[in-house]
Amino acid sequence: MNKSDEVEYCNLEIRFDRRKIHDLIRELIQAGYSLFWSEANGLFFISIRTGRRLVKLRFRRIRNCYKMIGDYTIRDVRLSELLEKMINDSRGHAVVKRIKDRRIVIEDIMFGEIIRLVEVSGMEHRVIYQRNTTVTTEEMIRAFQNKRAEERVHVLRLELDYELAVLHEALAEGRIADVEASKKRLMEMRTEMLQLEM
Repeated sequence: MNKSDEVEYCNLEIRFDRRKIHDLIRELIQAGYSLFWSEANGLFFISIRTGRRLVKLRFRRIRNCYKMIGDYTIRDVRLSELLEKMINDSRGHAVVKRIKDRRIVIEDIMFGEIIRLVEVSGMEHRVIYQRNTTVTTEEMIRAFQNKRAEERVHVLRLELDYELAVLHEALAEGRIADVEASKKRLMEMRTEMLQLEM
């Protein structure tokens, strides 16, 4: 990892079981961070003090696992390294933006691996790395035989039902910020559903 002034993590897709969250808390404590955690309404929060800032990691309970949600801006190198270890270990997805000296390096990560690396400097941008996307006939056959997309559609329908219930509750209680956040999540789920059903 390059030492950056600031690292942004967007579009995170990292799934955990409760044991992995406890392991993460243990790692953070061993690294010397001051933190506290709480759980309420299907959400698990870990609040981490990094200097003068407080970083609040959010996890949503989905059936028997947790999904890390939200976008994060991290200015602490050790915490960035821990987040990236989580992405790699869980074979997660993310868009990571490293900001240093008015230069931005953007990494697209899928299944824990960098698939595209772009450097942005002022008005110019250049692709440093892009994984070769040639697909063999065998891979296509395996993809058609794979049931993962069908299983994901089933899970996604449950997630949609849950998110609709969250939206209904937020509307009933007049929580405008939660309503907007829920609508955004529903739009993301809708896009994923359309891609899976193509």
